Amino acid sequence: MDRGDHDGGRQNSRNNIHDEYDKSGREGNSYRSANQEGRDDEAADAAPLPFSSPGELPATVGSFSVDEPRRMLLSAAEAPPAPEPARGPIVLSVVGLGRTYGDTVALAGLSFELARGEILGLLGPNGAGKTTALRSIAGVLPIETGTVAVDGFDVARDELDAKRALVWVPDDPKPFETLTVREHMEWTAALYEVDGWRERTEELLRAFELTTKGDALGSELSRGMRQKLALAMAWLPRPVLALLDEPLSGLDPMGIRAAKQSLRTLAAEGTAIVLSSHQLNLVEALAARLLFLRQGQRVFEGTVDAARATLAQGAGDATLEDVFLAITGGAGEQ
Repeated sequence: MDRGDHDGGRQNSRNNIHDEYDKSGREGNSYRSANQEGRDDEAADAAPLPFSSPGELPATVGSFSVDEPRRMLLSAAEAPPAPEPARGPIVLSVVGLGRTYGDTVALAGLSFELARGEILGLLGPNGAGKTTALRSIAGVLPIETGTVAVDGFDVARDELDAKRALVWVPDDPKPFETLTVREHMEWTAALYEVDGWRERTEELLRAFELTTKGDALGSELSRGMRQKLALAMAWLPRPVLALLDEPLSGLDPMGIRAAKQSLRTLAAEGTAIVLSSHQLNLVEALAARLLFLRQGQRVFEGTVDAARATLAQGAGDATLEDVFLAITGGAGEQ
């Protein structure tokens, strides 16, 4: 890009803030992803079930779904469940969330709750329904069956109020090409009606090592810088709920460390976080609760300690990778 093109983009970017705010205000999302631009690829997250109806699901043992390849979990049924720690007010309630694509079931009656300040690790093999669940909760996908409430607001009936309480960071954020980094923050502040946003913007740009990129256009950012910008925008309104799909992909080690610390800080301030990632060490370091999906179904929900106890009959040295491999049988969905 030559200097003339850059200056031309900068000259029009102030008007673009208002144009993009008008286009996006109804959606209530702080970031535009490729999936909101007409690419209907969410079916790739679904996987056909090996049975014809929910009535034919395999029996369950404890919190796990059990079938022949997973007999190792049977002995865990006799272990008493670990006591649940006290939880704060519930800010996310998902009841019977379901979605199908033709004959393919992406989500089969998913239900769970998340309390204020909790970090939930959303785990499962490829095609388990994780991204479909996140997009449905965020309102990116219309809810087909079931209900989702964020901070007491129904996502389908009270869409604007619900979306103003949440932020959604997809795995490959797409910034507006003609807005600078700081103008992205200004746009987010206008969308969420954030007071005192200028000072917080500078704090977040420093935290995510974006200060020197403040005047760079979205089209000039690398993958890692786009990811950092998406996180800074998501953190700006101090949301009630943050939905993160592989949030650290593309970050260098320094960026990963800064992002992990910012996640802990955000949760300590009261934000509930759903963290979907295949980086199990990240989830193990941050999440107090886990939700495992397999073929669109919940196969385990509870604390990390409960997952270890259920798998290893109380052995405290079981890693999250051990738990993951036991639940999935060591193989992804077909």
